[in-house]
Amino acid sequence: MQNITEAFADYLFDKAGRIPGPILERAEACLQDTLSVTLAGAAKNRKRWEPLLKSLPRGTAELVGYPETTDGKTAALINGFNAHALELDDGQRFAMIHLGASIVSAIRAAGAASGERVLTGIVMGYEAACRAAIAMQPSHKNRGFHAAGTCGTIGAAVGAAFALGLDRRQMKRVLSCAAGSAAGMLEMQEQESELKPYNVGRAAMDGLAAAEMGLVDFETPADMLGGERGFFRSFADQYAPEKLTEKTEYFEIERIYVKPYASCRHSHSAVEAAIRLHEGLEPERIESVLVRTYRLGVKGHDHTEIRGIASAKLSTPYAVAAGLLLGRADLTAFEPLDEGVLKLAKKVSVAEDPELTRESPQKRVAVVTVTLRDGTSRSARVDYAKGDPENPMSPEEMEEKRKLLSAYAASCR
Repeated sequence: MQNITEAFADYLFDKAGRIPGPILERAEACLQDTLSVTLAGAAKNRKRWEPLLKSLPRGTAELVGYPETTDGKTAALINGFNAHALELDDGQRFAMIHLGASIVSAIRAAGAASGERVLTGIVMGYEAACRAAIAMQPSHKNRGFHAAGTCGTIGAAVGAAFALGLDRRQMKRVLSCAAGSAAGMLEMQEQESELKPYNVGRAAMDGLAAAEMGLVDFETPADMLGGERGFFRSFADQYAPEKLTEKTEYFEIERIYVKPYASCRHSHSAVEAAIRLHEGLEPERIESVLVRTYRLGVKGHDHTEIRGIASAKLSTPYAVAAGLLLGRADLTAFEPLDEGVLKLAKKVSVAEDPELTRESPQKRVAVVTVTLRDGTSRSARVDYAKGDPENPMSPEEMEEKRKLLSAYAASCR
């Protein structure tokens, strides 16, 4: 009888054998979106990386946005970090994970030549990362783990392995090494920390290393995912390994979101509701603002004490205040921080609504209620924020995002 790791490897290869053309086109769109956000993140972080860039050995792997080249693993780390730095990279609400920043960065650093192999790697990397996370969420997050780091390592490894053309037997070794390397704690994003993207960059780097280990013939544990001291038991109190291989008509890449707003995705429904309330709203008349949302959208995202740009991007009060005051929450609302938004954010509170918790993750709902000084109030509810599969960004909106990122990158030079 197959164990969990073997069954997952078989599932991935079976699914990879029937990827239709439109799904490969979706992978190409994810690739381009990830490259756009990586380029902008690289421009933002150039001075921070300079001491390291000066000391790096030269190699053949591209550092997106920089003239230097280096070895593949370091490129995966830096590109993955930069791709997540602006909080504009894609992800999936069902898995509670960011995807392209780690997976695309690992695949490109692997040096795979074939365009179709690269796209297959993206599709299957997204599939593996999402399935591993879905099998553990929300227990995984509740224990303080960052799925973009832990399950992102598995997705990056699987994506790079497919891009490199590894076979079914080698995949078990890849999964074993990726699971053994998986790491990422949510504490990394707390207080003034700017190191949240490290979890993602490290996932890309270690995922690439795990894929390369697939090329060497060392024996693996029997079941690294499902073993007594394996992946699931280490990372979750409750898990459902059958979700790894559950047969579905869709690919997980079809269920991703693409981000229009430069804040944590948990804030986006609230941001969109705030933008709807912006027209005709006079900030000086606002007495208070209440955001009701699901439980996992509260903890770590309800702070009104903003300790820098990274803190603002994780703060629903700041993002909502930007939507109310400015009518937008793109990069310009966060860089630099806006004094009026900071002031208004102090009036925003975030609370769990048990009914909305019950609706998640099928929906990430937020209801924003603005109470004015005269006692009147106005509200807006958003069930599916812009960029969700139920409310996708149009080609024109995607092009506008790309132009804004390009302009931002140019302004940082």
